[in-house]
This record gives sequence, structure tokens and C-alpha cells, in this order.
Amino acid sequence: MSAVAEEGTRRAGRRPVTSRFEIEHIALDLFAERGFDATTVDDIAQAAGIGRRTFFRYYASKNDVPWGAFDEQLTRMRSTFAALPPDVPVMRAVREVVLDFNDVAPDEQPWHRQRLRLILGTPTLQAYSTLRYAAWRQVVADFVAARLGTTPDDLVPLTVGHASLGAALAAYETWLTTDHDLRSLLDEAFRALEAGLVPTEADGS
Repeated sequence: MSAVAEEGTRRAGRRPVTSRFEIEHIALDLFAERGFDATTVDDIAQAAGIGRRTFFRYYASKNDVPWGAFDEQLTRMRSTFAALPPDVPVMRAVREVVLDFNDVAPDEQPWHRQRLRLILGTPTLQAYSTLRYAAWRQVVADFVAARLGTTPDDLVPLTVGHASLGAALAAYETWLTTDHDLRSLLDEAFRALEAGLVPTEADGS
């Protein structure tokens, strides 16, 4: 399809969107209105006033849309871990970095809620989500392994990775069904882990 033909798919009278955030907001609204499975890439592109090629410059597939800039966020998460002083205890470090990872601007909070509701509640996305969860756990396990002087596939780094993901998911699920603050829920969940559910590098037990 030519660029001219692509642009001909734009909704009449609407300017083309100019950012990833705008595309995601439009897509999230369509998913909420029509359902994830019933919404196509063409639907999103048309509503956003862009062509399919523009859509695929941002996303490899429709499944990537709810996750936003997840890969970039994981890169930032690694950098945040790396910047922590070496004397910060492991579980405190994990808590602080997870809170930073979930630091969402107030005006983006409703969209973040829509993202999480879609990711956690859409069967079609579950297999894809497993890959994303594994990448997130890997970042945590890599950090823990470096602190403990082990490898990421050793028991404790794996345990911390899985436990941390579980704590985050529990906080997300609670947030979606209550009016509690997400940051407070995450902080509470990770303080529970920090209180002694997993060992730290200090005692090695």
C-alpha cells in the first residue's frame, strides 16, 4: 500500500496522532468498547488517523499495545537497580525499584488501570503475558544474583523473582477492585516480603 493510500484510511476530519501514548489511549478505548479480540489493527490505525505501517513502527503486534513501552521500562529498571548503593539490602532494593517502575503520573493513572485490567483479564493475552512476566522476573533475578554472588538461575534469585512478580500482581489485582492507592498497595506487599519471607545477602540462609 502506498503512503498516499495509507493516509487515505484516516478518519475524516481527525488529525493523525503523533505519539505512542495517543495510539495506546485510542486502542485502550477501543478494547474497552469492542473487546480486545474484536478490535483489529486496522480499527486502531483508522481511529488514530494513521496507516498500518505507522502502527507497526511502534508495535510488533496488537498484543504489544497494552504493554506500552515495556522493553524500555525494563531497561530503565536495570539501570535503577545498578544505580543503587551496594549497602541497600536486597529486598529493600527490590521494593524501591518496583515502586519506581510503577511510578505513574496522576493523569495516566486511569489508562494504567485500563492496561492492567486488560492484561490480567483477557485470556487471549495470557500466553503473551507469560513472556513479559518472565522478562520482568529476569531483571529482578539478575540483580539478586549479582548481590548474592550466585547465578540468576540459582534458587534464591529465582525465588525472589517469582515472589516479587506475585506480590506485584496481587497489588495490581487489589487495586483494580478497590479504591486504594497502587503505590501504597505495592509498598505494603513488598514490605511483607522484605520482613522475612526470603533471605537476604547478609545471612545467606
